[in-house]
Amino acid sequence: MLHVKNLTFSYNKIPVLKDISFKAHTGEHIAIIGESGSGKSTLLKVLYGEYDLDKGHIFWKDEAILGPKYNLVIGYDFMKYVAQEFDLMPYITVEENIGKFLSRFYPEEKEQRTAELLKVVELTKFAKTKVKTLSGGQKQRVALARALAKQPEIILLDEPFSHIDNFKKQSLRRSVFKYLKNKNITCIVATHDKEDVLGFADKMIVLNDNKIAVNDAPETLYKNPKTPLIASFFGEFNIINKKIVYAHQLQVVEHSKLKATVKQSYFKGHYYLIEAELNAETLFFEHYQNLEKETVIYLSIEKNNL
Repeated sequence: MLHVKNLTFSYNKIPVLKDISFKAHTGEHIAIIGESGSGKSTLLKVLYGEYDLDKGHIFWKDEAILGPKYNLVIGYDFMKYVAQEFDLMPYITVEENIGKFLSRFYPEEKEQRTAELLKVVELTKFAKTKVKTLSGGQKQRVALARALAKQPEIILLDEPFSHIDNFKKQSLRRSVFKYLKNKNITCIVATHDKEDVLGFADKMIVLNDNKIAVNDAPETLYKNPKTPLIASFFGEFNIINKKIVYAHQLQVVEHSKLKATVKQSYFKGHYYLIEAELNAETLFFEHYQNLEKETVIYLSIEKNNL
C-alpha cells in the first residue's frame, strides 16, 4: 500500500503542495486531476523520490520513499514512472527498448514478455522498427511498455495518452488499464482527460490551491459535483438556482419557468450542444437536433437532479 502522510513541498520557496494525505491500496487505481499548475505532475515526481519533501512522509508498504538527499540514484525497483518526456534509446528497435532491462539469461522468457507487452500497447507490427522513426504517440506507447517490462508493484503515469491520436486512444486505454488490474499493479495517473478516469479509476483526487479538495469515487463525484471545478472536468454544466446542472440534464419541454433563447448550435455527433441565453446568462444543454438562432425554448431539469 502507498501511504502519503502530510506531504508538503515547495519549489524555490513557492508552495506547490500543501499537507497532502491519501492512501492507495495494492492494485488500486488513483486518478489525480486539477487545473494546469495545480501540482499534478509535481506530486508524481515527489512520489517517485525526485524531490525532497519540506515535511511529511511517503511509504510504499514499510519502505520510506526518499528524495535525492538520501539516494544517489533516484527511484526504486518496485516503482516505475512514465513522464511526458520519453527517455528512450532511439537507435535500437521497439522490442529492444522494451526488453533492454530484462534478463538475457532467460531468452525465451524475455521474448515472451516482450511480445506480451507489445500486444498490450498495440505495437506488435512495429517490433523491429527503430524508435527514432516512430511518431510521438508511438514513442509514448514504447515508454509505457518499457515501464511495465519488469512488472513493477506501483506505476506513476503522467498524462499517459496525451500524445496518442483518437484512432488508437480508446482501445489502448482499455488495454493498458486492464493489464494493470490483471497484474494487481497499483497505478497513480495524473490526467486532464475524464476518459482516463471514468470506468478505470477507483478513486479521484482533485487538487486545488495546492491541496486535496476532494478524494472520492469518480462515480460519486460525477453524480454529485460539489464545485464547478469538479463539474467542469466531466463536461459542460450550468449553475441554475445555485445548483450545478450538466448540459445533458436539461431537456426541451412545451412550457416551464426556464425560458431561454437559442444563440448557437454545435454538432457533437449523436447530439447538438445548444448555447442559449437564460436571464442574461449563458446556458448550455444537449438536444437531438439543431435549433435555429433566436428560437425561444423552455427547459426542464431531470427529476433526479431536482
